[in-house]
Amino acid sequence: MAAPPTPPSPPIEPNDTVVLRKVRKSYDGEHEVLRGIDLIARKGETTVIIGGSGAGKTTLLRLIVALEQPTSGELYIEGENIAGLPERELNRVRKKLGMVYQYAALLDSASVLENVAFPLVEHSSMKRKEIDAKVMDTLRILGLDDSVLKKFPAELSGGMRKRVGLARALMLQPPILVYDEPTSGLDPLTSRMVDDLIEETRERFGVTSVVISHDIASCFRIAHQAILLIKGQIVARGTPDELMAGDSDAARDFIKRSGVDVKNIGRVSDKRV
Repeated sequence: MAAPPTPPSPPIEPNDTVVLRKVRKSYDGEHEVLRGIDLIARKGETTVIIGGSGAGKTTLLRLIVALEQPTSGELYIEGENIAGLPERELNRVRKKLGMVYQYAALLDSASVLENVAFPLVEHSSMKRKEIDAKVMDTLRILGLDDSVLKKFPAELSGGMRKRVGLARALMLQPPILVYDEPTSGLDPLTSRMVDDLIEETRERFGVTSVVISHDIASCFRIAHQAILLIKGQIVARGTPDELMAGDSDAARDFIKRSGVDVKNIGRVSDKRV
C-alpha cells in the first residue's frame, strides 16, 4: 500500500521574516547537531534562542546568516528559501542580515570610523563624504559622539565596542539583525545596557532581532518569543513567562538553574512607558 502523500507546507505569512522547517544539520554524515528545527521569527519582534553549551545555538546561527547550509529542510529569509542556493545568491541574501558578534569583531588596526564604514565601502557606490556622514549619524543615534571616530577598538569600553559593532551591522540597513551572545563577558550593568540597546534599535529601525544567548535575565527583558534549544532540538517555545509557567520541565529547570530571580525582571519596553 502506497504511503499517503506528504501534505504541502503552509504558506509563509508576510510577517514571518525568518522561517525554518524541519531543518537538520550533520557533519561528516554522522554527527547530527540540529535535529528537525521548526522556527519562526516574526517581523519587528525579538526572538531569543537560549540553551547551554553544545545545544547547537552556534550552528543554528550560522545557518540563519547563510554561512552554512542545512543538511536537509527549508530555511526562508523574507519568504525566499535559501537552502541550496549557490554562493552568488547567498551573498545577495546576506545583505538582508546584520550580524552583531559576541566580542564586536572589530578590526583592531582600524579606527571606529573605518570599522563602521567598512560595509558601505565594500558593498555600495556611495561617495566617501556620504559614507562618513551616515557613519556619524548612526553612531549618534546609538549614543556615541564624534569623539570616538578616530579611536581604535582597544581604546573603547565593552559597551562602546558593542555600540560600534551594532552601528556597523546597521550600515546596509538590513531588515534582520542577528546577535551572537551579545551580553557574554559583560558585567551586569553593561549587560542591561546592551539589552536596552537591542530594544531601542528594534524600535527605532524596525528590524527583526534574532538573539543567540545563554543569559536568562536578558531573555526575560527583551524576548517577544523565547526558544529553548537542547541537544539540537527545540524543547520549549513561547514568551519567557510561558516558558517559566508552561508544561516543559526542561524549560523550568533551565531557568531555575540559571539562578536568576525572573519574577523581578520586567521587559525593557515596559520600563520605558
